[in-house]
Amino acid sequence: MRLIVTLDRDETGMLVAECPAIPGCVPQGHTEEESLRNIKEAIRGCLEARAANGMPLSIAVREVEVAL
Repeated sequence: MRLIVTLDRDETGMLVAECPAIPGCVPQGHTEEESLRNIKEAIRGCLEARAANGMPLSIAVREVEVAL
């Protein structure tokens, strides 16, 4: 399964990873490598929890164009 993730530094310098298709899946790390490793682990856990609770595995994510 391939999913889009985002990486963004917070105010403390931690690199926050987020998977927009899986709400609540937002781990952190000190480095990009650590953040990506943590998001993969978090995604697996979130997918297992969602499946165990009869929830859809992910939500719809769409790309939109915005004129600036």
